[in-house]
Amino acid sequence: MLASYNIRAVIAASDIERARQWYAEKLELHPIREEAGGLFYATGASQFFLYETRTAGTAQNTVAEWEVDDLETVMADLRARGVVFEEYDFPDFKTVNGIAMLGSARAAWFRDSEGNFLALSQPA
Repeated sequence: MLASYNIRAVIAASDIERARQWYAEKLELHPIREEAGGLFYATGASQFFLYETRTAGTAQNTVAEWEVDDLETVMADLRARGVVFEEYDFPDFKTVNGIAMLGSARAAWFRDSEGNFLALSQPA
């Protein structure tokens, strides 16, 4: 039933104005509209909704991921804007310079101003 419909990420913020500023400065993203206590952003053919809640940043999982065509270039641009990529060193999962191999794909994670985990991925 839902296979023909688009899906939208919903990202929590404990301080919506701080998050708006972070997304603008670090990711060069600006809201396309404001409503229902939050901000709608367009990125590629997708959208996400950023809303204010006290529980922001408590998820310990990736809340949104961008698929990119040149992971290193995008990471370099974001690092130049002050984005810090996570480093992991688990027995079955490691990053090198912020990048992990996931089968044939590569991925990198960072946190936004609210503590949410966001990711970049590049398919093989």
